[in-house]
Amino acid sequence: MYPVFAKWIRGHRDLPLRLNQWCNVVRWEFKHPTPFIRSREFLWQEGHTAFATKEEADEEVKIVLELYRKIYEEYLAVPVVKGIKSEVEKFAGGLYTTTVEAFIPNTGRGIQGATSHCLGQNFSKMFEIFFEDDKGERSLVWQNSWAFTTRVIGVMVMIHGDDKGLVLPPKVATVQVVIIPVPYKNVDFNQMLDACNEVSQKLESAGLRVKQDTRDNYPPGWKYSDWELKGVPLRIEIGPKDIENKQVRMVRRDNFEKEDVPLEKVAQRAADLLDEIQANLFKKAKEVRDLCIKKVFTWEDFIEALNDKKMVLAPWCDDVEVEEDVKARTKGDTGAAKTLCMPFEQPDLPDGTVCFASGKPAKRWALWGRSY
Repeated sequence: MYPVFAKWIRGHRDLPLRLNQWCNVVRWEFKHPTPFIRSREFLWQEGHTAFATKEEADEEVKIVLELYRKIYEEYLAVPVVKGIKSEVEKFAGGLYTTTVEAFIPNTGRGIQGATSHCLGQNFSKMFEIFFEDDKGERSLVWQNSWAFTTRVIGVMVMIHGDDKGLVLPPKVATVQVVIIPVPYKNVDFNQMLDACNEVSQKLESAGLRVKQDTRDNYPPGWKYSDWELKGVPLRIEIGPKDIENKQVRMVRRDNFEKEDVPLEKVAQRAADLLDEIQANLFKKAKEVRDLCIKKVFTWEDFIEALNDKKMVLAPWCDDVEVEEDVKARTKGDTGAAKTLCMPFEQPDLPDGTVCFASGKPAKRWALWGRSY
């Protein structure tokens, strides 16, 4: 791609150049396959951009990282920590790497959600990507790269899923509401289908994504389990008594709460419940995540928190050798600890605070943990 950049970019009017590609990637350097989380082949979106100044490149790094945060938190209901990678963990050849980091409480592992890199001028030097500015002077471009993969699906599944199957946030669920008729003997099934159609039309008119399960070869209970397995956020049951009372029964996937809703309010109540489910999934995930972040000042407390499957927020001297030493000292069957990121939101660092691992003066707080 970059040899072509060198041909396309000639003057300042050719900048900024922004490309985004969707493609499948095969990586041969590969260990410990985990569906969606780490596989030899995966689909990703990868952006490559070029700018005249570092200030423009820096600004885009922040914009893209915030976009990734929104996807995780506002759509997938997965809380993340925004931060910058250490020199050890940054993208090789880049100037710096920013990241959104998620955490899987059940396994006690962090996971890199998405990254936004400033490549600086390292690659433009290598590929001779120059531009002529408005003063006629020749300069190297500043480049960024950022990517987001199908790993997000695995993160969402692991954060929200339960023993009954998937739990999908309404904003990303292909089917937001499933309607299931609950027939009894000697009941006109066509009448029930008409009621289901009426409710479906009301919901679709309100902009909701709806599916009717009118299969007659499965009982209602089997259908309930089937759609719970698929993670559909909201189930609507319609039986003879519901038709008689001009109501439906709504059942949430996130907490299985049930309520009877008058027919005339079905669309509004379904929309409200989907909003509540979305908010509740994020709230619950964030509460669990926050309980898994342990703030420490000493090596002993660091090891204790790490073995307790926590992410560890610790004062650090920001020394490459110290980070490598921490990796070596914590290496085991479950993997070594490493810096996940230095959060942008830094707690106060009192004067005289020392690094938890080296005893040197601490420069900032770092988030540590084992990771995928």
